[in-house]
Amino acid sequence: MKVKMLSRNPDDYLRATKRDMQRVPRNYDSKLHPMEAPREYVRAMNAAKLERVFAKPFIASLDGHHDGISCLAKHPCSLSTLLSGSCDGEVRFWDLTRRACIRAIQAHTGMTSGITVHPSGSCFISVGADKQIRRWSMNGPAVGKPEEPLNAIVGKTVMSGVDHHWCRDLFATCGERVDLWDEHRSTPVRSLRWGNDQISCLRFNPIEASLLGSCALDRSIVLYDVRAASPFTKVVMRMRSNSIAWNPQEAFIFTVANEDGRLYTYDVRRMSKPLNMFLGHVAAVLDVDYSPTGRELTSAAFDRTLRIFRQDQGTSREVYHTGRMQHVINVKWSLDNKYILSGSDEMNIRIWKANAAEKLGVMQPREQAALHHSDRLREKYQHFPEIKRILRHRHLPRRVYSEARQQRVMRTAQKRKEENRQEHRRQGAEPPISECRKQVISFEQ
Repeated sequence: MKVKMLSRNPDDYLRATKRDMQRVPRNYDSKLHPMEAPREYVRAMNAAKLERVFAKPFIASLDGHHDGISCLAKHPCSLSTLLSGSCDGEVRFWDLTRRACIRAIQAHTGMTSGITVHPSGSCFISVGADKQIRRWSMNGPAVGKPEEPLNAIVGKTVMSGVDHHWCRDLFATCGERVDLWDEHRSTPVRSLRWGNDQISCLRFNPIEASLLGSCALDRSIVLYDVRAASPFTKVVMRMRSNSIAWNPQEAFIFTVANEDGRLYTYDVRRMSKPLNMFLGHVAAVLDVDYSPTGRELTSAAFDRTLRIFRQDQGTSREVYHTGRMQHVINVKWSLDNKYILSGSDEMNIRIWKANAAEKLGVMQPREQAALHHSDRLREKYQHFPEIKRILRHRHLPRRVYSEARQQRVMRTAQKRKEENRQEHRRQGAEPPISECRKQVISFEQ
């Protein structure tokens, strides 16, 4: 007679300490677990709800400026250092770990319109409304000595922006034209111009370092090659662009922030049509910046909100706002891909989490595994209607919600009118009454 018995080694199931988890054998046969899929769906639903419950993106506010924030600059070698310029000409150094100002400089007599840091992190350059370009040391002066710039250049026109080359001792300023400067010379190496209007912003490409993009007040986007004597391409948009940002992982991709409340992504090799258009803001977009991975971008707008977009999607995944925050003028994504820094015209710099529900601080391995499992569940079931609704829902200020609804109605009406007009043209019928009235008015004129 044969008797089958279950046997196991007790040493494989003993806990080393009281806090260890009890090991339980599990059979993954689907026939033994007929309700596995419904249970997983419920867990995904709970994970989506908990993510919205713990979504608290605001971290801290840095105050100390006596006027609106006009520009921000990241330190290329230090994650905890931030430079900010205000409309009263002051430049401040911030230690983000302590959330305190560690140094203040009265850099210009007027507004500080631009700040850029040398790639080595040894110095920074500031420009202002007083037509001066000043180069400052990152290290403060000795005790008892005043703050003095390393070098000062008086320009011929007011400069509205500055950016440094990523590889060479070369920087560019913009105003009535784009000037290329050598750090060791007091006159521009080359001046570039295409049109006669003011240039508001310019940025060097971080990969193809010789490429330079700029936005002008005549609604144009102009691209330059610093190795050539003239610009090489230009695009004129329907409304003015306020800022430009290059993708740090794709050399030919850049995004502009436009006055019509949208962001447009272009490819340098095909400028006739934008690759993508980002919707959501209800007022002019003032600034844009990419994440270090190049997969996401953040924007600051006049509607007092800050939005985060994925590169391949047209709608925002996050909307950040507070009751006291006014028009957001500047925005920067930290180099560690974890934080977003914004400056607004009520004299405050705010620190936000890039992922609103991310937990800061030290986590145990079990907690990390649980959060990772929840992320995978949300990713797996994100297209189910109920979970999709929970993940997409955001609370908006009443003014933003009302304006967005009104703009949707206007876009729908405009689209319907265009479809009706095309339908009349296809059928060869008489144009609508509105078209006839336009023709009569034109004839009378």
